[in-house]
Amino acid sequence: MRALSEQFGIPAADLKTSYIDMELGLKFPSSLLLNHQCFPLFEEGNSVTFAIVNPLDAVSISKIEEAATPAQVKFVLIDADDIKEVLKKFRMFHISQNVKRLLNKDKEKNEQAG
Repeated sequence: MRALSEQFGIPAADLKTSYIDMELGLKFPSSLLLNHQCFPLFEEGNSVTFAIVNPLDAVSISKIEEAATPAQVKFVLIDADDIKEVLKKFRMFHISQNVKRLLNKDKEKNEQAG
């Protein structure tokens, strides 16, 4: 990864020691994140920084930039195992958010009926 980072001038990141805002991931289609093995790490002003594994994957980079429009996209490189772990956590977070939403909707129905 270090060689790719130097070759392409894209900083490398270690997600094991970084805070990852799962809420930020909800701003993008989960299919983008899962199919293209990427994850938004943080927003700053009018830019969003995405973690990617393969800087040569022009299709994924194009899809990320399209989904982030009008924000400017910056990239950092991460290890393939790291992105798998982040996406696994994101899937669990996404499921828990959906369950909470459904439970709240059910609670509201019961309160209106009662």
